[in-house]
Amino acid sequence: MKKKIGFVLAIAFIAAIFTITVNTAPAAAGPIKLSYAQFAPPKTFVGVQLEKWIEEVEKRTGGKVKIDAFHGGTLLGAKNMMDGVIAGTADIGTLCMAYQPGRFVITNATSLPLGFPNARVASLTLTDLYEKYKPKAFSKVKVLCMYTCGPSNIMSKIPIKSLADMKGVDLRASGGAAQILKAWGANQVGMPMSAVPEALQKGVVKGLFSSLEVMKDFKFAEICKFITMTDTVIYPFAVVMNQAKWDSLPKDVQKVMNDLIREHSEWTGAYMDNHIIEAVKWSTETQGVEVINLPGAQMADWNKLLDPITAKWIKSKTAKGYPAEAIVKDIKTFMKKNE
Repeated sequence: MKKKIGFVLAIAFIAAIFTITVNTAPAAAGPIKLSYAQFAPPKTFVGVQLEKWIEEVEKRTGGKVKIDAFHGGTLLGAKNMMDGVIAGTADIGTLCMAYQPGRFVITNATSLPLGFPNARVASLTLTDLYEKYKPKAFSKVKVLCMYTCGPSNIMSKIPIKSLADMKGVDLRASGGAAQILKAWGANQVGMPMSAVPEALQKGVVKGLFSSLEVMKDFKFAEICKFITMTDTVIYPFAVVMNQAKWDSLPKDVQKVMNDLIREHSEWTGAYMDNHIIEAVKWSTETQGVEVINLPGAQMADWNKLLDPITAKWIKSKTAKGYPAEAIVKDIKTFMKKNE
């Protein structure tokens, strides 16, 4: 009888130990979860690059990282993106530096009319510029990527074939494009891209000055039946991460993201260039849009009017302590290298 009792007690003791062990064993670690915010609609190139970057990070980390995307300003808007990431509202965010020209002086120098041929070259040049100068404006975040839109062109409700046609025309533009439109005699009107369709319909603006993918992405081709090719200013973008969150990541995850910096910059630029070709083709073939190519001599006259903009920028930023002349020279050097 005593042996039976002892056996039962032994079994009970082992079961209790097993239960305690199971209940106190650490749970299997789940994936590292990150939030990524951007301000544009998901099907625009800003949204497409976000999804591509997330796909690559999740794949290359073998599922170790899981990233939730917040498109269209649902978590952070365009103008509070940088401060929101610094504060930790989002772990990662995409910002357009042209919206805050006084804050991102060095990188916004790429918005000067310096003759970028396409988004791929501009994106890689912007990346090179950042790597060389490491601007103080980014000292509180980790930069994960930089890229640009394509060169800007005029999309309008009226045909613009000369500088005389530009005089007094109200066009939506942001950042450094304001000076360019002024030099050509047009009026720059600032507003978010999301507000442009209504502004076009109500006649608040006659068109816009931007890269041409918006003809399809925002369906501007349904309203703007003319494109005047100028291939001028680009807009710089940055993908940034909360510094504390970056510091908390394992080294292997950091390596994956670091390896993507230049690769994703080039991918986004090339995607943009191809998407612009597609958008113009769609606009002309399905929406009856006319593309106006200015004769060479006439385009030279337009470009000549822009020369003082760069000279003025160099003088102004030099006075504020920036190596402005060297910055412009470096942009031109990087541009040739990346071509």
